Amino acid sequence: MLQPYNPKNGNIQIWVGDRLYPRNEAKVSVFDSSVQGGDTVWEGLRVYKEGIIHLDRHLTRMHESAKALAFTDIPTGELIKSAIKATLEANSMDENAHVRLTLSRGEKVTSGMDPRLNQNGSCLIVLAEWKPLVYDNDVGIKVITSSQRRNGPQFLDSKIHHSNLLNNILAKIQANVAGVDAAIMLDDRGFVSELNDTNLFLVKEGKLFTPFADACLHGITRGFIIELAEQNNIFIQEKDLSLTECYNADEVFATGTMGELTPVMEIDGRLIENKHDRSVRKQLMQIFEEVRVDYCEKL
Repeated sequence: MLQPYNPKNGNIQIWVGDRLYPRNEAKVSVFDSSVQGGDTVWEGLRVYKEGIIHLDRHLTRMHESAKALAFTDIPTGELIKSAIKATLEANSMDENAHVRLTLSRGEKVTSGMDPRLNQNGSCLIVLAEWKPLVYDNDVGIKVITSSQRRNGPQFLDSKIHHSNLLNNILAKIQANVAGVDAAIMLDDRGFVSELNDTNLFLVKEGKLFTPFADACLHGITRGFIIELAEQNNIFIQEKDLSLTECYNADEVFATGTMGELTPVMEIDGRLIENKHDRSVRKQLMQIFEEVRVDYCEKL
């Protein structure tokens, strides 16, 4: 799976710092922390016709991540919303769009690791593109298990939504070499954590399970699916999950802002076969579509 280039994105306007720039002029300094050390936090936002889904939850996670990394001069939620609104309006985007929201620690006075070199405040980037969902949820995806382990909190807490994604990228490279869509990353004990880009759920005999959010990202869609399951009397439990349990699950699916609920059809060459007439994923997807409007915000 390779996301195609959309020619409509050739002339988009991108917010950098405090204003909009044409795509070919949207740049940051070589002294910016994004270049110097991947020292940024980010969020991926999905624009539906009803608005941006879970915008406040995304902004809360961004602010908490920036606080955990001791950023200074963190822009307010209202300032970020105004920048998003200006960007979407400049590009005439009101649905079927993806917003990559990035907050860098900002520009340094000289190259180096020390955050005290950042004396110009943080830098906000709002990159909005015309982009479909990352996966075809009617077809599903095939995955392998990566040898690249997911960071645990003893190394780098996954509850910080940072842009240092090299371990995930290495896992994606393994998936590419294997000719599949994504890679399962295990935690330091060998239990399933998540895919390289989305969270995982499995269904066994009508019951829904998902890994603890220790080594995996505490995904916004992941949390929403847990809420929907609880509200609709679907058994849901967070637990340590082994690969063997995934191989023998009735259903496995991935969740993410840019994927919604994507069925995993094959893991390490094992087909995932639902032995029951009822699909918990389809039930949750129907509920998701019915209530989505209540969780979208128009700017």
